[in-house]
Amino acid sequence: MGSHNYGNWENHMAISEKPTSLIHASGIFKSYHHNGGQIIVLNKLSFTLDAGETIGIIGASGIGKSTLLHILGTLDRPDDGRLEYSGKDVLKLDNNRLARFRNRTIGFVFQFHHLLPEFSALENTMMPALIDGTEKKKAIQAAESILVRVGLKDRLTHRAGEMSGGEQQRVALARALVQHPAILLADEPTGNLDRKNSDLIHALLMELNKEMGMTLVIVTHNMELAALVSRQVTISNGALKELE
Repeated sequence: MGSHNYGNWENHMAISEKPTSLIHASGIFKSYHHNGGQIIVLNKLSFTLDAGETIGIIGASGIGKSTLLHILGTLDRPDDGRLEYSGKDVLKLDNNRLARFRNRTIGFVFQFHHLLPEFSALENTMMPALIDGTEKKKAIQAAESILVRVGLKDRLTHRAGEMSGGEQQRVALARALVQHPAILLADEPTGNLDRKNSDLIHALLMELNKEMGMTLVIVTHNMELAALVSRQVTISNGALKELE
């Protein structure tokens, strides 16, 4: 489970064998127009993330944490700047190729699980693999494996609506990891859970980061979770600021 399968996405965007970093963002600028004025959220923001690194983005609501996460995850494009994964600027990809890259390289976990309620835990988890064209048998095997790892061996055939909130979030985590992504982005992953389930998800995130060697980026207000990562940052005046 330690190797990352980026997939053979576009030969001209091939991953180099010895990247200096997994992600390098430079000059990221993002603004919105509101009531005739411009609101600058990210102002020429730059940062580097290494493979396997754990980082927490903390701070008050409205400073641009989720906006940054969405750009990092290629769910949104900045107005300006470069976003390089292993030296290749993925923002130059068209939307279809970018979606393919995203599905193979990036996992997402949000505050709300966003599971399909009529589907089972297994069906929800295997969906990214099926979208990627993986044959059904292999997709099932991959989904079963990660669901067992997150402690849901006995819940494979249960529908989302038949599971507790903590179990649903573990399914969401399994779905995010079924493709063995190089990076996992988590936006308030325990914001909707009680203390017991929050602690369980926190432990799983840290364990899976080590087991899979993935980079982990967490947006959180939970200081207990933030304390577990190796690096803490916030956003100040649109720029990334390292915290002690």
